[in-house]
Amino acid sequence: MKLSCPACGAVASLDVLLGHEGAREAVMAALAMPAPLGKLLVQYVALFRPAQRQLSMDRVATLLNELAPMISDARIERGGRIWSAPQDYWRMALEEMVTKRDALTLPLKSHGYLLSIIEGYNLKAEARAETRQEAQRAGHTPTGVAIPPGPPLSRGEMPTARPRSVMPEAVREQLKNFGKTCAPRTDVDES
Repeated sequence: MKLSCPACGAVASLDVLLGHEGAREAVMAALAMPAPLGKLLVQYVALFRPAQRQLSMDRVATLLNELAPMISDARIERGGRIWSAPQDYWRMALEEMVTKRDALTLPLKSHGYLLSIIEGYNLKAEARAETRQEAQRAGHTPTGVAIPPGPPLSRGEMPTARPRSVMPEAVREQLKNFGKTCAPRTDVDES
């Protein structure tokens, strides 16, 4: 049975592929990847294929093995900083790379652009969180009502009104007597 790799373009029988160390390693690396990313990873790895040649199975294995720990740990290191990289970020970044294929300089040499896209998602998320935090500090909320101080709300939870405290009786008496003790104004013309 002859198989054709969609990433590298190699055509060989399954026995030959599994007998080749690089091919066997590539298959094992591919099987270790999360299933939802499989097709996108194959399309992404194809971006590394030289124009007039096939991508070697050793190179496919190397590329997948470079990505595997980052995907499984759900984090990347870039610019001396560790960034969150959940599976959704990987999916969106891979889709973006595949969609922009015609605008890229091919073949790709490294995962740098892919990782910079994931870093960008983190920067945008940080900016949104900071904007929300600053709005809350300023007393702005989506409904225009200040959220009472207390423990942070979980996602989707609505703030509840705090119970009113009882007005001290001395203050209540002062308010009642306020109107009685004030002299009426005589400087106002009521005609």
